Amino acid sequence: MQLTGALKRILSHLTFWVLLAIIAAVILGYFFPATAIKAEWMGTGFIQLIKLFIGPIIFLTIVLGITGMGNLKKVGKIGLKAVIYFEIVTTIALVIGIVFANIVQPGKIDKTGLPIQDASAYESSNADFSWIHFLRENFTLQVLIAAIVCGILLSMSKHQQRLTPLLTKITNIVFKALKYVMYLAPAGAFGGMAYTVGKFGIKTLIPLGKLMLTMYGTMAVFVFIVLGLILRYYKLSIFKFLRTIQEELLIVLGTSSSETALPSLMVKLEKMGCSKPVVGLVVPTGYSFNLDGTSIYLSMAVIFLAQLYNVHLSGIEMVSIVGILMITSKGAAGVTGSGFIILASTLTALHKIPLEGLAFLLAVDKFMSEARAITNIIGNGVATLVISKSENEFTAPATVIAEQITQKPYSHL
Repeated sequence: MQLTGALKRILSHLTFWVLLAIIAAVILGYFFPATAIKAEWMGTGFIQLIKLFIGPIIFLTIVLGITGMGNLKKVGKIGLKAVIYFEIVTTIALVIGIVFANIVQPGKIDKTGLPIQDASAYESSNADFSWIHFLRENFTLQVLIAAIVCGILLSMSKHQQRLTPLLTKITNIVFKALKYVMYLAPAGAFGGMAYTVGKFGIKTLIPLGKLMLTMYGTMAVFVFIVLGLILRYYKLSIFKFLRTIQEELLIVLGTSSSETALPSLMVKLEKMGCSKPVVGLVVPTGYSFNLDGTSIYLSMAVIFLAQLYNVHLSGIEMVSIVGILMITSKGAAGVTGSGFIILASTLTALHKIPLEGLAFLLAVDKFMSEARAITNIIGNGVATLVISKSENEFTAPATVIAEQITQKPYSHL
């Protein structure tokens, strides 16, 4: 029997299959946790596969973007504007996290029945975090720096005209390969979500449900109100943007990693009309320094633990928390466990909140990582749109590379 036109359109969208995979993963994880845990390799395998594309895509996009722009002063201006934007918006995120935590007070609960995990590794290693260590382990930032240097050198080289077409051909090949890898997105989302639910169990959310709801609610307010108003100022819609990247958001939800959507996010932003240099500079830099979701989580977690232990924080101490996290939160990417290391460092600096409180956060951290990752990717997309519009680098939708990843990868069904 022939499929109806409407049903065929639904089945041809990646969004449908990823959503279906997530639902199936939750059901499997809840009823058959032992089996669900074994599906972890599908999630981690997909993440590792996508990570293979991150380096080449960032490098090629930035190099071609810088050489295509020609004006190196313009490149520097875009980079500086992006850094200033990151600092302002992430500071707003930190403040919002503190404000909502004080209003809702998710830590005003009995901690005797809360699930606990071992946090000793983070308690003992909080002094080991450093910016040198962060740069050494942050592959995205390393590629970004190398690409900027190569882009500048190539734009000044006499071989630019000969090498640029070659790099363009390589870029087309990389994006075409990525198009086929994205066929595996439902499997990756299924494996990641099945493992999370099977390993940690939905019932572990109940004791810390107030914290979970506060965290998700605060991030929703930040996305729809703060980022929404920013986009509205530039005559763009947050809802249209979210619809455009709905597939990326579902993939992030399933895998708990915003890196899985980085390559395709860059493609979508170019398709929306952002110039290649802006996309190449802002998105990779934002993945290291524009972590809106992580900023909300970090500030809210500190207040949560203070409430949990009935520790009163003065106004000056609240400001101190924002000041500390304004600097340290920028290093919360690329280093495994760095979020908890930063929290431990902040608690140590305050000398009032017990470090063992991290054990309570560890119990539900996996379920909150989805909200952090989704908010981070939305924040970086908005930042790219804002910088593009403000620099007059926002034009008619690109079609050359962007069309290589369509919204209908299963259109042959």
